[in-house]
Amino acid sequence: MAVFPWHSRNRNYKAEFASCRLEAVPLEFGDYHPLKPITVTESKTKKVSRKGSTSSTSSSSSSSVVDPLSSVLDGTDPLSMFAASADPASLAATTDNSRKKRDRDDNSIVGSDFEPWASKRGEILARYTTTEKLSINLFMGSEKGKAGTAISAMSEKVRTRLEELDDFEEGSQKELLNLTQQDYVNRIEELNQSLKDAWASDQKVKALKIVIQCSKLLSDTSVIQFYPSKFVLITDILDTFGKLVYERIFSMCMDNHSILPDHFSPENVNDTAKETCLNWFFKIASIRELIPRFYVEASILKCNKFLSKTGISECLPRLTCMVRGIGDPLVSVYARAYLCRALLTEMMERCKKLANNALLLNSVMSAFRAEFIATRSMDFIGMIKECDESGFPKHLLFRSLGLNLALANPPESDRLQILNEAWKVITKLKNPQDYINCAEVWVEYTCKHFTKREVNTVLADVIKHMTPDRAFEDSYPQLQSIIKKVIAHFHDFSVLFSVEKFLPFLDMFQKESVRVEVCKCIMEVFIKHQQEPTKDPVILNALLHICKTMHDSVNALTLEDEKRMLAYLINGFIKMVSFGRDFEQQLSFYVEARSMFSNLEPVLVQLIHSVNRLAMETRKVMKGNHSRKTAAFVRACVAYCFITIPSLVGIFTRLNLYLHSGQVALANQCLSQADAFFKAAISLVPEVPKMINIDGKMRPSESFLLEFLCNFFSTLLIVPDHPEHGVLFLVRELLNVIQDYTWEDNSDEKIRIYTCVLHLLSAMSQETYLYHVDKVDSNDSLYGGDSKFLAENNKLCETVMAQILEHLKTLAKDEALKRQSSLGLSFFNSILAHGDLRSNRLNQLSVNLWHLAQRHGCADTRTMVKTLEYIKKRSKHPDMGHLTDLALRLPLQTRT
Repeated sequence: MAVFPWHSRNRNYKAEFASCRLEAVPLEFGDYHPLKPITVTESKTKKVSRKGSTSSTSSSSSSSVVDPLSSVLDGTDPLSMFAASADPASLAATTDNSRKKRDRDDNSIVGSDFEPWASKRGEILARYTTTEKLSINLFMGSEKGKAGTAISAMSEKVRTRLEELDDFEEGSQKELLNLTQQDYVNRIEELNQSLKDAWASDQKVKALKIVIQCSKLLSDTSVIQFYPSKFVLITDILDTFGKLVYERIFSMCMDNHSILPDHFSPENVNDTAKETCLNWFFKIASIRELIPRFYVEASILKCNKFLSKTGISECLPRLTCMVRGIGDPLVSVYARAYLCRALLTEMMERCKKLANNALLLNSVMSAFRAEFIATRSMDFIGMIKECDESGFPKHLLFRSLGLNLALANPPESDRLQILNEAWKVITKLKNPQDYINCAEVWVEYTCKHFTKREVNTVLADVIKHMTPDRAFEDSYPQLQSIIKKVIAHFHDFSVLFSVEKFLPFLDMFQKESVRVEVCKCIMEVFIKHQQEPTKDPVILNALLHICKTMHDSVNALTLEDEKRMLAYLINGFIKMVSFGRDFEQQLSFYVEARSMFSNLEPVLVQLIHSVNRLAMETRKVMKGNHSRKTAAFVRACVAYCFITIPSLVGIFTRLNLYLHSGQVALANQCLSQADAFFKAAISLVPEVPKMINIDGKMRPSESFLLEFLCNFFSTLLIVPDHPEHGVLFLVRELLNVIQDYTWEDNSDEKIRIYTCVLHLLSAMSQETYLYHVDKVDSNDSLYGGDSKFLAENNKLCETVMAQILEHLKTLAKDEALKRQSSLGLSFFNSILAHGDLRSNRLNQLSVNLWHLAQRHGCADTRTMVKTLEYIKKRSKHPDMGHLTDLALRLPLQTRT
C-alpha cells in the first residue's frame, strides 16, 4: 500500500471554542409558575343607570386562594357537626370525670413512665402468630332462663339468676373447629362486644357467662405458639368485665350527684354498693371450675376496695395458692402473670416486705421498662441491699439494675450515689467472672454520666481485678464490650487517650485476633467521629501504635477482604493527619508511615497520593514561584514517590502512579524528575500481562492499557523535549514499546492506540498548544514552529499511518470485514478532524477510506449519513470550502 504524506490542519482553538459554545438564551419569568397557588379572580358586576345615558356596568375584581376541599364541605366539618349535635347527660359527664381521676390515680401509683399494657399487647399479638387451625369450645345455656316475664319478689329474681348459672354449667356444648388465626381473633372480638352489649342491656348474668366461657379457653394449650396471643385476647375481655363491674359499683356510691373522693375508704361506701359488691364475689365463688373462677375473681379483685382496706392484700395469698392447683405449667405461669398485672402495686409492696425477694426483684427489673426502673433507682438499691444473698446473688441484681440504667437516665441528683452504692458491691467480688459480668454493664453508666476521671477509676479497678492469674484471658468478650462502650461515649480522642488507664487496658488483649478486632473498633469510631484533621502528638502516637498492631497481623493467610478493611482504616487515619503549613513535618510523618505499613499496598498508594498532594499544596502556597527551599522540598516529595512506586505489585497501579507523579513533578518544574517518571512508565508497558485480576475475575488487559496510554498521550503534549535526547524522544520510545508489545490476534487496540498517537502528533504540530503547564515551556515555545521539528513530526505521522493502513489491509477477510469497516470509518474521521484535506494525497486517502467503510455493506448507514451531513455543514465555514468538493466525492451506498 502506498505511503501517504501527512499534513496537519492548522487549528485556531479559541475560534473553535467560541463556535462550539452554546448560545445564551435570555429567560423571561412571567406571572405563571407551576408551583404557584391557584388564584381565582371573582368579578362583581353592578349596573349603574345615569340620566341621559344607557345603562353601563362597573366591575370590581378580588383575588383569593380557594381551597377545593373547603369549598366542597361548604365551610363545615362533619365531625364537628356530630360533636355539636351530641348532648351528654350531666351525670355521665360526672362519671367520666371520676373515671379519669381514678386513671390518673392508678398512674400515680406506678408512675407515668410505666409502660402501659396496650403497648405490650400490640407487641405480643404481632410476635406470636400461627398458621395452624384453632378451635373454640362454647358452652351455651338453654333459653329457658331468659328474662321474659317480670319477677316481682327479690328472692325469685335471685333464684332465677342461680338457675341461669346452673343451666349454663349444664348447657349444651358448641365447638367451632378449623378456625384460622384471623377467624379466631374475630370471634373473640365478637364475644368482647357481646359482653358490652349484654351489660348495656342489663343482662349481667349473660355477661358473666361470656366471661366464664372465655376464661375456659385459657386451659387449651394445643397450639402453644399462639397461646401468648390468646392470653392477650382473653384477658382483654376479663379487663373489660372487671372495669364494668367496678364502674357499676362505683356509680352506686354516688348520692345526689356527689362522687367518692379520689382516695376513698370503705366507710365512704354505702351499704347498697357493698352488698352488690359482695354479691359479685359470691357469684364468682360459685363457679365450679378452677381456671375461670381464678381469672374472673382476679379481674374484679380491685373491687375489694369497696369492702375493706386490706381486702386485696388478704386475697392475694389465697389466689396465689389457687394457681398451684393448675396442672399445666404453661397455663399456671400465665395465670401468675395475669395476677401480677392486675395487682402490680400490691406485688411491689409485697416484694419490699419479703425477706427473700431477690428472684422476684430481678424479674421485675428484667421485665419492666427501663424508664420505670431508672426513676426509682434508689428504691431498688434499697431493696437490693436488704435482700438475702443466699438465694440469689446481689451482684446479679446490680447487673440487672445497670442494664436498665444503660437504657434510661436516673434522676441527676442520684447518679453519683447510685454509682457509689453499686461499685461498693461490685469491687468486693472475688470471682473474676462475676466481677467482669457486672462491671461490664456499669461501665456504660459511668461513661454516660461522668467524666474521664471516674471512667479512669473504673478501668483501673477492672485492670486490678482481671490481671492476677491472667484472668482476662477468659473474659475477652466482656473486655471488648467495655472498650466499645468507652469509645462510643468519648468521641474526642484527645480526651480518650488522656485517660491514664486506657492504653494499659488495651494491653490486656494478648490474643492477636482479639487485639486486632479491638483496634479495628477504635479506628472505625475515629474515622466516623473525627471531624477535623489533627496533629495532636498524643492522638498520633496512640493511633500509630493501634494501626501498627493491625498492620502486623497481616500474613500470607490473611484474606483479601480483611486486608482491604485494614487498609481502609489505616488510610482513614492517614487522611486525618495534618500539620498545617509545617510541610516538612507532614512529609516526615508520611516517611514514618511508609516504614510502618509496607505490607498493605492500598496504604502505600494512599501515601503516594498524599505526598503528591503535599507537593501541589506547596506549589499553591508559593503561587508557582518556588524558592530554593521549597524547590528542594518538592524534589524530596518527588523522590519519595519515585522510590515507593516500584514496591507496589499491581501493574496498572504503578503505571497510573508514575503518570500522576510525573504530572505533579512537571507542575512543580521538576523536569528531569518528570522525565524519569515517564521513562519508568514506558519501560513498564512491556510487562503488562495479557490477563489481569479484577475483583477476583480474570479480565483482558488491553482495554485498560488503551485507557492508560490515551491519558499518557494527553500529558506528553506538554512535556518539553530533553536537549540531549532529540526531538520527541518520549513519543518515539513509547511507539517502539507499542510496536514490540504482543497484542491479541483478533484485537484492534493497537490501531486505536496508533490513531490516538496521530491525534497527539497533530496537536504537537500546532503553533500554540491547546493547554500548558504554568511556568513550563512546552515544545510550541521551544521550537516555535521550526521546520525541522515539523518535518520530524510529519515523518512520525506517516509511519503511524502506514501501520494503520497495513492493519486495515490484513482485515480483508470475510470474518473481519465488519472490523475493517468500523476501523476505516474511524480513521476517516481522524483525518477529517486533524488532517489538512487540501492536500490531494490526503484527500484521496479519505475518499478511499470512505469507500472501504461501505464496500461490503457492513457500515452503519445512519452513521454514514450523519457524517456526510457534518462535512457539508462544515464546508460552509470560512477556510473550509475544500470540503464541498470532498462531499461530492463521498457517495452513500445501500446494502443492496
